[in-house]
Amino acid sequence: MYSEFILRAFVGLRNIASSELMRRLSRIFTAQNAENMCIHQLKNWPEFEWDSERPSGLLAEVRHKQGKLLGRMESIGFKIREEATLQTLTLEIVKSNEIEGQILNQNQVRSSVARRLGIDVAGLVPSDRNVEGVVEMMLDVTQNFGKQLTDKRLFGWHASLFPTGYSGMHKIVSGNWRDNQKGPMHVVYSPIGYEKIHFEAPEAKLLGHEMNRFLTWFNEKMNIDPVLKTAIAHLWFVTIHPFDDGNGRIARTIADTKLARADGMSQRFYSMSAQIEREKKQYYNMFENTQKGTLDISNWIEWFLNCLDRTIASAESTLAKVLEKSAFWKQIPDTPINTRQILMISKLLDDFFGKLTSSKWAKITKCSQDSALRDIQDLINKGILTKEGAGGRSTNYVLRTETK
Repeated sequence: MYSEFILRAFVGLRNIASSELMRRLSRIFTAQNAENMCIHQLKNWPEFEWDSERPSGLLAEVRHKQGKLLGRMESIGFKIREEATLQTLTLEIVKSNEIEGQILNQNQVRSSVARRLGIDVAGLVPSDRNVEGVVEMMLDVTQNFGKQLTDKRLFGWHASLFPTGYSGMHKIVSGNWRDNQKGPMHVVYSPIGYEKIHFEAPEAKLLGHEMNRFLTWFNEKMNIDPVLKTAIAHLWFVTIHPFDDGNGRIARTIADTKLARADGMSQRFYSMSAQIEREKKQYYNMFENTQKGTLDISNWIEWFLNCLDRTIASAESTLAKVLEKSAFWKQIPDTPINTRQILMISKLLDDFFGKLTSSKWAKITKCSQDSALRDIQDLINKGILTKEGAGGRSTNYVLRTETK
């Protein structure tokens, strides 16, 4: 592979002293090798570099939008902030797992978050063990964002993700770094049957040293913007890939920790994982492209900040839905309605799938068909629901935009 370089070197350097020739050949080989090395194999790893001028304007814009959103949320009532936090955390947990192909039941996630935060909402359902684990991990981040990040805390997060010690059908090391017995860690993001190795993570024997260095840097107070530090931490952790599985989810959880510190509050009003899921292909491409060549991570930082900018913009639609729900309930503060009716109104306000019929009402609220019809007719009489359809089985019901 190097014959062409050697030939060119000798042709161009015939009259150069042998010591100088060797130095120049060494530089050629070093440059060629660097192109094929992962960044963690470079001599000056992890001394990341970036063009400070490139992200400066974008960083300032993102921080401005961040502050504007948080200021707006602080100006509204506690109950609305509570509802927005519930929606955001549910979305963050569901989408972070969806990025990795893990589909969680959204109702179970929402119920688990609400129970743990003591939020009074209708229609709570029991949650599976794996759902409880990921919710526990996320709430440790949001409620304890000021705590030091340690190996024991990371082990707890990992054990919460894999409480049985299995990932699917495969036995993994749970609650500890991956071990030496399985050979190199090849990072693969492609679907089954189309696997592609994007990069190779550090050897297991190096993980103690690598993670100690990362955690020291993460916890250290530095003269660097916390959002910029979030981007670096995300890339750095993914590069190390210290666990058998779950590295992507924990990397995004670490990012959430740093973003919560940047916001200075436990309540969350924007979900970066939801935006990353929409841009998953670019997300993986950025990781792969950043893993080879040099430690210049300017492109990664720029992409990360742009993604966060789009995340904050998307949060406006979530807030609009929360405000719409709040406005609806304010119209009927003294209207007597039962728990089944509260449940179904809440579901209709949360983008109910399909059309509401009496049979769906009975199934969801676990009541008889007669009770469902009485509940529905009562809400029609109170001006909360209205009837659509020609009658019979085709009859369905919707919320009125304005109640009596």
